[in-house]
Amino acid sequence: MAKAPRLTESASAVFAVLAQAGTATRPQLASLAGLSKPTVSSAVAELEGARLAAHSGTTSSGTGRNAAVYRIGPAAGTVLAVDLGPALTRVRGCGLDGTLLAEATGSRADAVDVVREALAVLGPHAPLRTIVVAVGDVTPPEREGDGTRPATDKAGPVFDAVAVALPPGVPVHLENNVNCAALAELHEGAARGRHTFGYLRVGVGIGLGVVIGGHVLRGANGAAGELARLPYPWDDGPDPRHEALEEYMGARSLLRRAAQAWQDTDGPCPRTIERLFALAGEGRPTARTVVDRHAVDVGRLAAAVTAVLDPGLLVLGGTGTDPQLLPGVRAELARLSWPTEVISSTVGDLGTVVGAARLAVARGVRTVTDAARTKD
Repeated sequence: MAKAPRLTESASAVFAVLAQAGTATRPQLASLAGLSKPTVSSAVAELEGARLAAHSGTTSSGTGRNAAVYRIGPAAGTVLAVDLGPALTRVRGCGLDGTLLAEATGSRADAVDVVREALAVLGPHAPLRTIVVAVGDVTPPEREGDGTRPATDKAGPVFDAVAVALPPGVPVHLENNVNCAALAELHEGAARGRHTFGYLRVGVGIGLGVVIGGHVLRGANGAAGELARLPYPWDDGPDPRHEALEEYMGARSLLRRAAQAWQDTDGPCPRTIERLFALAGEGRPTARTVVDRHAVDVGRLAAAVTAVLDPGLLVLGGTGTDPQLLPGVRAELARLSWPTEVISSTVGDLGTVVGAARLAVARGVRTVTDAARTKD
């Protein structure tokens, strides 16, 4: 990985705001960075000399003069975001201003090829500054000297397989997939303008992204929101089993319950969640009953989340994006807990890779701005 050039503190600050703004004039950069115009002029010249900023045209200032517009330069580099989903692998490559430069999707079995496809497109835009990999697992806090790997074997093998395709020398950061999706909802989805909320995903597994004050809560072990670890069942009979709640709530068990309830008169039994929900939407009685009960279960899980966090807003992802679930979830939550708004995700299945890309961009910018070593 190419090292970022040494920058003055003012050049570092200007680069950070330019990356966030995308394009800006010198007066705009001065306002955004809180620096004087002469300091910004010097910083821009420094960034241009390092090819970290480039002239991008002119704009009228409204006083008869044209102002130069700047964008990040070719030496700023790129970042890579990888979503190792349970069925699909999604990859995005972005510039440090968030511009989408490469995108690839494929099956989980083809994850290595998907990553290599995106890297090939990013090649001309080098250097690659950082990589964020989203996994369906606990991602422990990063400590110097620790190996980069998920905390358990749930996602470890697929990460190990993909790691061989990642360029050596580029920092790799792990993040939980639901936390990434929560970030996408915060900045680009259903939770825009809301700084405290919970993102509740129910699909193959279950998970919760907790956003407080505009920041994702990760917890001391990086395991905040791991709803799979909630004790279940909790009664006088069987003892709670490891991740039994996730097993009960997950897609495979939902399809199994549908198969057990299915009648010969119902026609072919659905083999996918999508087909089950489609049949429920058509008014098929058994499918409707199964889906309605699933809504109640999700509502009870939402009530447990609300009892602990009182987030004010819950965004549903996974199967929760189907509008058939919302009335039942809202009704059960209202019955068991205090008023909480419940809405469906608007970024959908892309949420994880979108959030991972946002994290990668922030880390990539930091690799450049952290190169500020001298005082102005």
